[in-house]
Amino acid sequence: MPESSPYDLVVIGAGPAGEKGAAAAAYFGKRVAIVERMPYPGGAGINTGTVPSKTLRETALYFSGLRQRGLYGIDYSLKEGLTVAEFLYRERQVVENERLIVQANLERHGIDLIQGEGSLLDSHTVRVRRPDGTDLDLATEIVLLATGSSPFRPSDVPFDDALIYDSDSILRVKRLPARLAVVGGGVIGVEYASIFSALGVAVTVVDGRDRLLSFVDREIALRLQERLAALGVRFRFSSRVTGIAKDAGVVRLAFSEGEPVEVDTALFAAGRQSNVAGLGLERVGVATKERGLIQVNEKYQTSVANIYAAGDVIGFPALASTSMEQARVAIVNAFDLQYRLRLASVHPLAVYSVPEIAMVGVTEEECRAAGRPYLIGRTSYAQNPRGQIIGDSTGMLKLVFSPEDKRLLGVHIIGEQASELIHLGAHVLARGETIDVFVQMVFNYPSLSDCYKYAAYDGLGNRGRWLATGGSGAD
Repeated sequence: MPESSPYDLVVIGAGPAGEKGAAAAAYFGKRVAIVERMPYPGGAGINTGTVPSKTLRETALYFSGLRQRGLYGIDYSLKEGLTVAEFLYRERQVVENERLIVQANLERHGIDLIQGEGSLLDSHTVRVRRPDGTDLDLATEIVLLATGSSPFRPSDVPFDDALIYDSDSILRVKRLPARLAVVGGGVIGVEYASIFSALGVAVTVVDGRDRLLSFVDREIALRLQERLAALGVRFRFSSRVTGIAKDAGVVRLAFSEGEPVEVDTALFAAGRQSNVAGLGLERVGVATKERGLIQVNEKYQTSVANIYAAGDVIGFPALASTSMEQARVAIVNAFDLQYRLRLASVHPLAVYSVPEIAMVGVTEEECRAAGRPYLIGRTSYAQNPRGQIIGDSTGMLKLVFSPEDKRLLGVHIIGEQASELIHLGAHVLARGETIDVFVQMVFNYPSLSDCYKYAAYDGLGNRGRWLATGGSGAD
């Protein structure tokens, strides 16, 4: 490859955003190169985050027999002799397969995948430091920064990846601990707490807030907390870690409130920070915010006109699903393709805990804070034949809707297949439809999707009572 190969687009980072952005440009006939510092593509979404943790969840459910307990009423313990290698085997298989899929997608689109550390020499030149120490300069019209994020490691936490881990390094744990402390009650903390508790590990979750997942509908979050407590998870809310000591294979955590806790392993899930070190953003004038987040406008354009950014590197919502779409929108705007100029306004979100939860739209708390009238419709999996068949008696689907016109405002689900079921609600919400849509639809019988119909019936009943009282108390 010549030292100044001209490209229409050079992407730095081959994660979900980088791959989809590169493929979108190549689809429209652009010459594209993608630079990745790791020996394989996929980014955190495939290699250290989304796919591995979700695969581990399924592995935990299989080895623990947790699904079968609800189905058959059998409370049996973990399969005997389970090793860490067995626990991680399926995760490694899935990751390897996903890497091959990404590689094939890049090859199919004729994209040059260049291994090395990319940085901005100027706004139209990406310098690649290759593994052999040589440099390759790539001239380009457009740059897309899609370098993702990494776990934030507070300076006062003595990470050693032997007793104290972050959310990436926990995947390399040598043995399943008997006792685990998870510091952080956000998405990552909750997911790993539920995975390890399903495997019989004694888990303690520590968070400075008064409940799990502060952005989730409170009723759903509290129901999840109850389910985790039933698995044996202990909680330390409104408490922060004030001291950490390691001795003879034991971690001792001191807190601002309450007694210390001794565990075999500690996982600190303290959020993430953008991977911008060494990119040379200051050299070309790309503006950033706290934790290195790159500032972009609605077109995903940075403060430098021909440089765009997408995915975790720009911050919230930092989901693989939205990252892919952000990159596609960035490419359409960068090359003025007049195809899809903005991101969809409705973004479903799922937490792959045990049980799953998923949401789209507004919560009850958000309605109350905004002084927005609303009503609720609920149904339980226990009232649904498919829910009974699969043994999930604690799942629930909840609709938030406007009392005046019945327009759907939000959907919140806890239970099996929540991450799949949410998309029907997201579609109705995106179209601005009412809960009457669910009543009018025909669902397979038996199916969990039928919960939408009965939650809507419940909501319509609540609306009838609201109308009978003259339209008062719509919250």
